[in-house]
Amino acid sequence: MKKASVIIQARMGSSRLPNKVLLPLAGKPVLEHVIRRCQQAQLVDRVILATTVEEKDLAVVNFASGLNVSVFCGSVNDVLDRYYQTARLFKIQHIVRITADCPMIDSEIIDRIIDEYFKTGVDYAANTLEETYPDGEDVEVFSFNVLQQVWQEAMMLSEREHVTVYMRKSKAFKKVNVAHDVNLSQHRWTLDESRDYEKLSVIFGALYQKDAFFHMNDILQFLANHPQIDTMNANIMRNQGYQKSLTDDKVV
Repeated sequence: MKKASVIIQARMGSSRLPNKVLLPLAGKPVLEHVIRRCQQAQLVDRVILATTVEEKDLAVVNFASGLNVSVFCGSVNDVLDRYYQTARLFKIQHIVRITADCPMIDSEIIDRIIDEYFKTGVDYAANTLEETYPDGEDVEVFSFNVLQQVWQEAMMLSEREHVTVYMRKSKAFKKVNVAHDVNLSQHRWTLDESRDYEKLSVIFGALYQKDAFFHMNDILQFLANHPQIDTMNANIMRNQGYQKSLTDDKVV
């Protein structure tokens, strides 16, 4: 059975919600939930953290070492280089990109994207080329060869700060989108602002004790029964960080 390795990008710096990756949810840090959920995926062989060389990110390094998770410390703003150096150092051939602000990432969705990647033989598989999954269930899979080519060719600031932008734009790569049969993109389950944290805290408080690895359908059922919770972080634009980088874009 072919498997892929998860690289989670994680750092303490966040302009909207500082130190968010170590905020507690159901008594455990956000980052631990992300790591453990990725480890639950059947088609994942290992999980590695890619953080930065900033002194404050020593907290991420120390936390990961306590969980026996390997870490690479690289560039603060050139996240593409951070991913490339991580994959090169650990000799990863098939990479799953997950961000540390997704504490409800679903292992079954990760497996679905990895399976489609291997089955179709594409360069890049994701559920984000067309957004039909909740924000916070984003999964991207690509090969080291593709990552290396992008690392060599991407020149724009936005393409260096956001790992897969060049892959998604380029016509040189074979891509496949994995869509959900019902459009759920209106749901926001990611962690960028205090309202997101309040909502996630309520959901974890309700579901975690029953099943530490509750799935997307469990969340949907809970929110259907408690619609007021679903509006707690309404009207926050998806992918704000990328939109901001486009505003400041330049050749680097």
